[in-house]
Amino acid sequence: MDTGPTPFATGGCACGAIRYRLDDSPYAVNCCHCTDCQREVGSAFAVNAAIETTLLHVEGPTPQVVHLASASGAGQAVFRCPQCLTALWSHYGALGDKAAFVRAGTLDDPAQCPPTAQIWTRSKMPWVVLDPAIPTFEGFYSGRDIPALLGERGAARLRALRQG
Repeated sequence: MDTGPTPFATGGCACGAIRYRLDDSPYAVNCCHCTDCQREVGSAFAVNAAIETTLLHVEGPTPQVVHLASASGAGQAVFRCPQCLTALWSHYGALGDKAAFVRAGTLDDPAQCPPTAQIWTRSKMPWVVLDPAIPTFEGFYSGRDIPALLGERGAARLRALRQG
């Protein structure tokens, strides 16, 4: 990997062909319980660490892009390793390619990105027990929730993405 700034985190695919680094902390980390995420990851939920795409640096082969549905109806572009097909990140809805929603499970240390919100809990598996300390939403959170969830810096980063 190139010698850029000291990364917040590094990660990669299962076979090691693709490596990436995050040059800052994510502005949000969502634990998504929607049925699309459940199906895509083959588990009860997906943990997505949202970061500006300009802060995600990738080395290795060009990822394969697969277009899938999303609970919002806007769809998503999923970026996968072309060799092992690990889903590494997605671009969703209105932010398009401005933000990358990195699968936290592909980080070298996934514990660096604990969820800031549990979303789409109306479709969570009944045996999943939610941490009461993490804000929970039956669908996606609204704009009025963003300052409390993301903090001043995270909300400003998201606002900049929406305006740019």
